[in-house]
Formats: sequence, structure tokens, C-alpha cells
Amino acid sequence: MTERQRKFVDEYILCTNATQAARRAGYSEQYANRQGHKLLSNPEIRAEIDSRLNAARSEKTLDQTRLIEFLSAVVLGEVTDQQLMTRLTGKGTSQIERHELRASVKDRLRAAELLLKVQGAFRDRVDVKVDSSELFVRTLENIWHDEAAEQS
Repeated sequence: MTERQRKFVDEYILCTNATQAARRAGYSEQYANRQGHKLLSNPEIRAEIDSRLNAARSEKTLDQTRLIEFLSAVVLGEVTDQQLMTRLTGKGTSQIERHELRASVKDRLRAAELLLKVQGAFRDRVDVKVDSSELFVRTLENIWHDEAAEQS
């Protein structure tokens, strides 16, 4: 891959516009549109772009393992939050203090509930699938009609 092609990949990652990336990489203004399309069709360049975009996505994506670790830390009280408090120091002056707070019991219980859901320990709803429901309804209707006929 040439230096200009590397520059195109860098610029394309930033703007995801082939024409604009080609211009910024130093390709002719007049042919930037055509050149951008041509560069995206190059398998080596396309593979580099895809690889770098996938790496960026995976760094920003919270996978299930990391989610479970975070929720577990909240449940165990290992996660703290900061709260800013103003303290009056006298004669019209004040000072801002930072206090670290652990998650409340309510927040820890909610994290435990979410953790159990993620792990599949329980469900909020139950999916029921009934086969042959039409046949079942017809059978009930027939029974109802037979009982109605017997009573008349």
C-alpha cells in the first residue's frame, strides 16, 4: 500500500466519504470522486478499512462479559460515584468537596436483578406456544353446542 493510499484509509476512517477522503489524501480535485470509488474497490484497502472500523467498534462495544463484571461490581458495592458538596467556610466563602459514595441498596438490588436477567436466571414473561389452537376452539364449540342441544 502506498503512502497516499494509507492517507486515504486514515481520512476515510474519519469521514466515511470516499470523495472527501481522496481529496484530503492528495488526489486530484477533478478526479477525487472516481479515485475514491476506485480505492474503495481495492481489496487491500477495503480490508484495511474494514479491519480498522471493526477494531474501533469492538473497543466501544460493551460485550456481555464486561457487562456482567460491571453489574457484579455494583452488586458487591465495589463501584463508587462522586458527589460534589458545597461547604460554607465562613464570612461568605465556600469550598467544594468531593465525596465518594457507594451504590445505594436500591441500585445494588436493581443491578442484581439485571445481572440475573443477563444470565438467564429468570424472565419477565413466559412465551407459550399452543399447537392446534383452531382445533381446540372447534372442539370447545362442539361441546358447547352439544350441551346446549341436550338442554333444549
